Amino acid sequence: MTHVDDASTLPVTWWKSTYSDSGAQCVECGIVNAETVAVRDSKDPHGPALLVGRAALSSFAAAAAAGQFGQM
Repeated sequence: MTHVDDASTLPVTWWKSTYSDSGAQCVECGIVNAETVAVRDSKDPHGPALLVGRAALSSFAAAAAAGQFGQM
């Protein structure tokens, strides 16, 4: 995993979960290439973005959906 300092410089189309609403605390994702997804804070489009492997992000999302991280 790596990062970029300004997510707006990435040549991606960003999207949020369909479960998000306009006031939610959200992250956005954008496909960088066949192996990499960028993840940023939706409230800070010029802030940093994490660059994550697609397989790792998929595993994380599945674990979160299964409740493996407990309640916050």
